[in-house]
Amino acid sequence: MAEVAEAHYDDPEAAALREEAEERLRALAGEHARLREDQWTAIRSLVLDRSRVLVVQRTGWGKSAVYFIATALLRELGEGPTVIVSPLLALMRNQIAAAERAGIHAATINSANPEEWEKIYAGVAEGVVDVLLVSPERLNNPDFRDQVLPELAESAGLVVVDEAHCISDWGHDFRPDYRRLRTLLDGLPPGVPVLATTATANARVTRDVAEQLGGETVVLRGPLERESLHLSVVRPAGAEQRLAWLAEKLRELPGSGIVYTLTVAAAQEIAAYLREQGHEVAAYSGQTEQAERLAAEQALLDNRIKALVATSALGMGFDKPDLGFVVHVGAPQSPVAYYQQVGRAGRGVERAEVILLPGAEDRDIWAYFGSLAFPPEPVVRRTLEVLAEAGTLSTAALETRVDLSRTRLETMLKVLDVDGAVRRVKGGWQATGEPWAYDGERYARVAAERRAEQEAMLGYIATTGCREEFLRRHLDDDTAAPCGRCDNCTGDHRSAEVAEGAVRAAGERLRRPGVDIEARKQWPTGLADLSGRIKPEFGAEPGRALGRLTDIGWGNRLRGMLAEGAPDQPVPDEVFAAVVQVLASWEWRQRPVAVVNVPSASRPRLVRGLAERLAQVGRLAYLGELGYRNGPPGRQYNSAQRVQAIRATLAVPTPLAGALKAMDGPVLLVDDRVDTGWTMTMAAALVRHAGAPAVLPLALAVTG
Repeated sequence: MAEVAEAHYDDPEAAALREEAEERLRALAGEHARLREDQWTAIRSLVLDRSRVLVVQRTGWGKSAVYFIATALLRELGEGPTVIVSPLLALMRNQIAAAERAGIHAATINSANPEEWEKIYAGVAEGVVDVLLVSPERLNNPDFRDQVLPELAESAGLVVVDEAHCISDWGHDFRPDYRRLRTLLDGLPPGVPVLATTATANARVTRDVAEQLGGETVVLRGPLERESLHLSVVRPAGAEQRLAWLAEKLRELPGSGIVYTLTVAAAQEIAAYLREQGHEVAAYSGQTEQAERLAAEQALLDNRIKALVATSALGMGFDKPDLGFVVHVGAPQSPVAYYQQVGRAGRGVERAEVILLPGAEDRDIWAYFGSLAFPPEPVVRRTLEVLAEAGTLSTAALETRVDLSRTRLETMLKVLDVDGAVRRVKGGWQATGEPWAYDGERYARVAAERRAEQEAMLGYIATTGCREEFLRRHLDDDTAAPCGRCDNCTGDHRSAEVAEGAVRAAGERLRRPGVDIEARKQWPTGLADLSGRIKPEFGAEPGRALGRLTDIGWGNRLRGMLAEGAPDQPVPDEVFAAVVQVLASWEWRQRPVAVVNVPSASRPRLVRGLAERLAQVGRLAYLGELGYRNGPPGRQYNSAQRVQAIRATLAVPTPLAGALKAMDGPVLLVDDRVDTGWTMTMAAALVRHAGAPAVLPLALAVTG
């Protein structure tokens, strides 16, 4: 790894190249644009030396200008197209637009445009496509990997890895698909230059990425100061105070911006409240439909809305130079992730406000994300054994034999693919038979690093020193010094006070009870005797829950009640009153006539007491509860395993079955929480099979 701070070149070839590079930059960024020394060093290293280069520079520094100018210069020399591995569709769209300004024809291969792939491949082969952008996931699509990628690697003039911190599992946004890039890079012909870029890599991540690039990597690492950012932390007392503060202060913030949340539920909840208060905002998350996401991004770019209320799904690659503020309702897990997100603001304005509103629930949410870490060794070994026995299995079929959630199973398979233990093929996955060692020590180090990052984020919130210096130190920026702009440097701390009426209104919104429980319509794939649509005669009606465990309203109350190890107690009066409100506002087709509850191994007093009390208040017949054969099913992590376990254990006791046969109206089916939804689905099917004409699911909480 070669560290390079600044370089000067006197030879005529380099001088002529720089002149042309400056001209290309002016076409891209305007008449007054001039190359930074590190930009020129990177371009020269790529075009003349054909080196591998890692650029670690702050957001807005001009990393994309390096690869577009290098592309133009290499194409003039007769080299093949540039291949850019880019993580997000939003990033791809912005890069294609920038490429066009530089006179470069760019195209993208991604999941949103399969109908264009053949035309794009033909354009690459004919030499009319200068830049091909692909997602890291595409690199291991069997057809692309086996048929397109070898030819592309052979003909590429430049390979670019954007957001390269994703390569490293020490990075805040590790993506196993990115690790496949090592295979791509190892297969490049000699002399093909490689550029990796990121704005958020500390020294550890920088070393890791440079090592994975291979060879003698030129590292160009600059100061990460953002002179436009004015950082502050405000700590209102509770969730309603935070929401009221945001609604009250949003109008005062400059221009338009982003309000980041930690969960999808919080994004939806906060956006709904802000709209009620007269703010033009839109919610944005990974669950937002693609067309809706595009429309929301464009509305913010056009300043037609004040803010997007977004999860981290709006992140890398969203480029709005005049973004005036970034507010976080809840703290990200690390200073590095936080600095990356706030870097969206202030690229093209003199001052941008960056405000953090931490919450008491932040640690709970961090703990949940932490639970998705790499699985323990017995689960991994079981997966490899199953694949070795079966040959090829789809993820869905594998799910019936390995107890992991779909997300964790797919992530684990990607890591095993990178490690060479499995291979993705048409129809699913195969074991390679190659020796594989479970690196428990490494996984433990990564987990410890994550915990240290969380503690550092708490340190950022509590620090009395310069906030920007704190963040830059955690990015190993040795040039970090007090910024003179943040709340601690200036002594100008924003007040957390907010009008009582505003707090009351926010509290009413947060305490507004009721969220939907969507009824399951399809059985999980991979089961031998349950497949396709759930028959209508066994299905449940759409249900209701008091709140989501991930929201900042009822979620805060329910998380404590339903936490592992929490005492089994009757439902508190204020929670019960809110459940009654949910029932009162439920627009069912026919009022329920009876109540049945799902049995609970951990909270029988709470669940049974809730069902009995609802029956009493609603003047409904309480018919009792379902039962277990041979004890409760335990905990399963994916749909197929869950359905199998519940089917083997859940039963309708004989007295309850007799009572259900006599029902002439819907039955209210009560449980404490809905996670995957399969317990409620299977319980509803049993109750319907026993004679109930309809089932209305009701729970205190839903997980998502």
